Amino acid sequence: MASSDFSAEIRDLRNTFASIEAVTDVDGIKADIVDLSEKAGVPDLWDDPSAAQKITSKLSHRQSELERIERLDARIDDLEVLVQLAGEEDDADTLAEAEKELKSLRKALSELEVVTLLAGEYDERAAVVTIRAGAGGVDAADFADMLLRMYLRWAERHGYPTAVMDTSYAEEAGIKSATFEVNAPYAFGTLSVEAGTHRLVRISPFDNQGRRQTSFAAVEVIPLIEQTDSIEIPDNEIKVDVFRSSGPGGQSVNTTDSAVRMTHIPTGIVVSMQNEKSQIQNRAAALRVLQSRLLLVRQEEENAAKKALAGDVKASWGDQMRSYVLNPYQMVKDLRTEHEVGNTGAVFDGEIDDFVDAGIRWRANARHELAE
Repeated sequence: MASSDFSAEIRDLRNTFASIEAVTDVDGIKADIVDLSEKAGVPDLWDDPSAAQKITSKLSHRQSELERIERLDARIDDLEVLVQLAGEEDDADTLAEAEKELKSLRKALSELEVVTLLAGEYDERAAVVTIRAGAGGVDAADFADMLLRMYLRWAERHGYPTAVMDTSYAEEAGIKSATFEVNAPYAFGTLSVEAGTHRLVRISPFDNQGRRQTSFAAVEVIPLIEQTDSIEIPDNEIKVDVFRSSGPGGQSVNTTDSAVRMTHIPTGIVVSMQNEKSQIQNRAAALRVLQSRLLLVRQEEENAAKKALAGDVKASWGDQMRSYVLNPYQMVKDLRTEHEVGNTGAVFDGEIDDFVDAGIRWRANARHELAE
């Protein structure tokens, strides 16, 4: 690329950055940093470790947000200087370096642009993800386990803390269901586009005749409840059952009946927790997840009338949304966004950012069409 060709590209980068900056509310981020820094400096902050962790985590996230924006602004300035120097000296190597940086900046701005689309009421929250095996027998249970690993690896790649709260193992292989938290800002807004039915097509490793099998798993994503949320559940609306935790193959891992199953009688929502050490801890965790699910139900009910008036969105969250095909060819394809990749191994190892980004853009477009 000749140095003269960079002018339009840099102008386009600046326009994109300006539009992102306009909706990011940089002044608001700076004000949050000042406020959170004051709270983080209180001497008795760590008297309440849970509250302290939330404050320091949010402060770190806000600081990272501001640093990311300021760094991108500086990189665009640096690119312009680099191109100018390359043109003056007619240096092909410097131009090649500038072209590489231009490509990197485009990608970074695209990723930042996706973040600006996370503006839902609960998008800033941490997430609670539940994966359930669907139709397909042992293959579905194994598929659910593959998805669990995929999301945990994705979180690990990003440095997001996770905690598996409950696991129900299948008899032969895999899991019937699992619930885990992703404790990072915007985890709900990001992962909520993964909610829906996932389909796997492959030669079954559990079929002696080596036949191709199709299996399904469901992914549910809800925002983590916070103390400021007004979700009160009367005691007479909750049924609590206590049972013994179990590991793979049904083996007992606890000597006491510490696992808890909590049922919300009016809605039929059931939450099980068994990964904490005591029944009291499992009960508290189950109540928090139950409140989170009821919070999302309340939001969906509030939006139901609007959806009915506006008509259906092009795709619904309960529909099949992604196919993972391992035979007769290798392909992972999102059925909403049409985004697809051929490296299935990388996807199952947690490389799903492109799918998540495409899903966030798809959702933003769907909401925009719904609002018109």
